[in-house]
Amino acid sequence: MTKPRPRGRPKGGSDSRKRILAAALEEFGERGYEGATIRSIAARAGVDSALVHHYFGTKADLFAEAAGVPLRPDLAVPVILSGPREEVGERIIRFVLESFEREEVRRRGVMLLRTAIGGKLGTSLLAGFLTRELLPRVAGGLDAPDAELRAELVASQIAGLLVVRYVLGVKPLADAPVEELVARIGPTVQQYLFG
Repeated sequence: MTKPRPRGRPKGGSDSRKRILAAALEEFGERGYEGATIRSIAARAGVDSALVHHYFGTKADLFAEAAGVPLRPDLAVPVILSGPREEVGERIIRFVLESFEREEVRRRGVMLLRTAIGGKLGTSLLAGFLTRELLPRVAGGLDAPDAELRAELVASQIAGLLVVRYVLGVKPLADAPVEELVARIGPTVQQYLFG
């Protein structure tokens, strides 16, 4: 018979949170998002996996903090998809652009995009996060036999937009008002999702 776990915060030293974050970066870096587990991260940090959950919640939460992911589209997408269907494309583009217009989000987001474009490590981390946490949520909200392809088309549209506007800074796209881009790109995303 196993002893029940004591109530309250799991045991760990005062530096446990920092050790968990450092271990998460190493695990995600070596194994990618898919291969890293809460248990492997906890083992590397020398703590119980319950302490990892205590500090960070889910693997997606831990990845977001460790990698500095400035947005949590995995949380926003279900809300966006639950609104009026005819506005989903515009709401997705508005969410992304309004988020990236905030300095902190833009700075971290551009860093992640540059890392993903420039190296294997960043690519596998971001791809793993997208394929595990974001795209299935978009596809799950669609009633179509090709829902996965539709979700990936949306992701490609958004990635291209972010790279051209924020990483490369190509004008006039880089200077265009958010509402103009929502009006122009939203219908394309809408077509990908429901056309």
